[in-house]
Amino acid sequence: MKRNTFIQVIGYALAILLLGSCQTWGPTWSEVTGIHYTAPALGVGPVLINLIDGSSPNNTPGQPIKVTPGRHTLVLQVVAPPTVLGLVHLEQIVLDVAPCKRYYINGRFAEPTSTVWKPFVDYEENISDCQATTPAK
Repeated sequence: MKRNTFIQVIGYALAILLLGSCQTWGPTWSEVTGIHYTAPALGVGPVLINLIDGSSPNNTPGQPIKVTPGRHTLVLQVVAPPTVLGLVHLEQIVLDVAPCKRYYINGRFAEPTSTVWKPFVDYEENISDCQATTPAK
């Protein structure tokens, strides 16, 4: 009987630890994604979001990444078009994220065959099921 109780206690402790490590989102959040919103254009490519504030976002490719509103530093890798030959470096962008907004971030190449590129916000839209709340004072 004591062994069974011990195993139950360990099971409950593990469940609490696992649930406590899950990210929960309140009524207010924001999202970033590297997919195209507008039609693909010459010299513009989608991006992969490698890091947000120094941590890997661990997201499903193509799905928006939820973030807290505020200032974030993103490290991005562009998906180069076939006309670009050579090593394409990672780029960084600092983004002030507003509550309940989704940001579509893409990369623009200096020339269609150049490996030099810069990230930019291609489009910004409201998140329909998000509720912007003001912080308590």
